Amino acid sequence: MPQIVLIVLAVFILVLLASAIKILKEYERGVMFTLGRYTGMKGPGLIIVIPVVQQMMRVDLRTIVLDVPKQDVISRDNVSVKVNAVVYFRIVDPAKAIIQVANPFEATSQLAQTTLRSVLGQHELDEMLSQRERLNADVQQILDQNTDAWGIKVSHVEIKHVDLDESMIRAMARQAEAERARRAKIIHAEGEKQASSQLVAAAQELGADSGAMQLRYLQTLTEIAGDKSTTIVFPLPMDLIQTLMKAAGSRTGSGSG
Repeated sequence: MPQIVLIVLAVFILVLLASAIKILKEYERGVMFTLGRYTGMKGPGLIIVIPVVQQMMRVDLRTIVLDVPKQDVISRDNVSVKVNAVVYFRIVDPAKAIIQVANPFEATSQLAQTTLRSVLGQHELDEMLSQRERLNADVQQILDQNTDAWGIKVSHVEIKHVDLDESMIRAMARQAEAERARRAKIIHAEGEKQASSQLVAAAQELGADSGAMQLRYLQTLTEIAGDKSTTIVFPLPMDLIQTLMKAAGSRTGSGSG
């Protein structure tokens, strides 16, 4: 009997020693509680925990990637979209993460969902599509402030997808087509305006010098003569007609004399 008692006692002591020895990895910390009271933090490495008297809670300090499920968001211009995101965070104060919140991961996930809906609901659809970097920064800042009391640091938030229904996609396509047509008309009108201004300037310069006008007409006649057309209708300048009429009149007067 004494031998059996000794064997049982030895086994019991070995079990206690095994349960008392804890090994924490480099990225882990142990939050220690002695008789239910917080008594500090230990790790990494070999840790001795007094059975029954002490209790240790492991905390992972690595960055956690949290996938925020799709959220129904109504934008400021009353467009319904579905948005999902990714949140990168890590625990920087293990004691707060254990004492201040029951489940830090679930709490951060729920807070990320409500914050995403709240922030995006204050912006129009065009801003959601074109200004994601600014929206990411706004969501990250709000999350980081609210999770600070839990010992959590939110380092980055990335909005992954902004999904629209088919009717909204078709409406946006029609809007984009109308915008392209409007720009094309404006460019064409600007070109016509510039061309007319150049034509007016050229007409003023040619009108100031009758010789230049005649040379321009002669050049145009030369260009038309190179074409295959057989009939040419070309206006003559008034000063040239007047000169011809004066010359014809002088010849008639001299013939009658």
